[in-house]
Amino acid sequence: MKLRLSALDNFALNPIDTQKQVFNDLIGTAQFTEYGKQFDFEHINSIKEFKQRVPVNDYDSLKPYIQKIMEGQQNVLWPSPINWFAKSSGTTSDKSKFIPVSRDALDDTHFKSGKDVLSLYLRQYPQSNIMSGKCLTIGGSHQVNQLNADSFYGDLSAVMLQNMPFMGQVMRTPELSVALMDEWEAKLEAIIYSVFHENITFIAGVPTWTLVLIKRILEIAGETDLHKIWPNLELYIHGGVSFTPYRKQFQQIIPSANMRYMDTYNASEGFFAAQDNLEEEGMMLFLNHGIFFEFMPMEEYGKEDPQTLTLRDVEVGPNYALVISTNAGLWRYLVGDTVQFTSTDPFRVKVSGRLKHFINAFGEEVIVDNSDHAIAEASKKTGAIVNDYTAAPVYMSGNENGAHEWVIEFETLPVPLETFTFELDKALQAVNSDYEAKRHKDIALRMPLVHRMQVGGFNQWLKSKGKLGGQHKVPRLSNERKYLEEILAFMEA
Repeated sequence: MKLRLSALDNFALNPIDTQKQVFNDLIGTAQFTEYGKQFDFEHINSIKEFKQRVPVNDYDSLKPYIQKIMEGQQNVLWPSPINWFAKSSGTTSDKSKFIPVSRDALDDTHFKSGKDVLSLYLRQYPQSNIMSGKCLTIGGSHQVNQLNADSFYGDLSAVMLQNMPFMGQVMRTPELSVALMDEWEAKLEAIIYSVFHENITFIAGVPTWTLVLIKRILEIAGETDLHKIWPNLELYIHGGVSFTPYRKQFQQIIPSANMRYMDTYNASEGFFAAQDNLEEEGMMLFLNHGIFFEFMPMEEYGKEDPQTLTLRDVEVGPNYALVISTNAGLWRYLVGDTVQFTSTDPFRVKVSGRLKHFINAFGEEVIVDNSDHAIAEASKKTGAIVNDYTAAPVYMSGNENGAHEWVIEFETLPVPLETFTFELDKALQAVNSDYEAKRHKDIALRMPLVHRMQVGGFNQWLKSKGKLGGQHKVPRLSNERKYLEEILAFMEA
């Protein structure tokens, strides 16, 4: 761990040079791949030339190359063999993405980052006993890719579990056969009974599914405090969605001042960042983990030839779309997340939302970071506990102004729904001046419309779409009403 800390310190002190070296390594390694030949990587001598020659890609533009790899061709996007794909939907979209995962990406990005997360934690808490027990992880599932008998795909967590080094397997629980079960609800029960008497010192996973698991464990044990079951539990490593709406629930079921929470930024495409200071917002970018980063100003998004910035030119505050080039052959790939820098020394970011997850029907520009904050503030003011939510615009019609329509699943709501709605609207106005301007005297937006979803309702909806568990999650915000209409119809059925 100390060896890893010296490497972390080195790139934190030399971020620009580190990223330049990563860029050169990626271009040099891939110059004789099909993609490298097409865009003449051999004669790219600078980041500027790279930007001029290689287009910004989304999944659809790289899909023809990925399809070739899935059918068994190699040396297409990356020279080393690719036999694994991380299946990602990100939201409840019917389309699945198959992200290539090379051995380089597993070793130099995902597994290295896992070590670095623990290294950063142990630097802050050197007296920790975290290594004396095991990590509870909730894996996805995987299955053989039928296009090619030698290739496999599954949730990223499943791909990692299947390829994890021996030491990683020793440190985690449950056993692999349970972690990789395909049927989510059966797996949940199997996990519970296989880890009940383990010495769990830390947990890693997406907050939504982790909460479901913990609540079921407490129910079976007849307890209300998780430390009664796992007294040595000290850390929860979370990612995937904002932790802000979930923090209060975790603090209720783990009511200990010694319990710590660590934010990470991990996706199917790569492991990008982790908190290096648990007392401050923002995650330190991992700059020497096989990923070259670019940041697209939001005004460039959607342009035919969008301009991007490197670390040298970013600023604290603005929203940027994240663009990456990786050691699995994703070239200038638009991840779909928006990030904000909270610091440039060292470079720290927070995830502020998704490119397609926002509401801007009336010029209000509400992003997920705004809505998560507003939900948390309204919950604090009212004593409510929110499990999940989604929202979309109500368009102007006749003499009625527009509005935002919400479906919120409350674990607890000790006040009338109208009171929570008032606090939610007030908090959103406080954090977003554009929304506040549109709400002034109901000029463009009237008071939000809020529906209460029954407890467990969002999970039932996901199950009805065959998307329960794994990396599937409810879309928090949408600028069109497709998901909201589906959910409202499901509630009425």
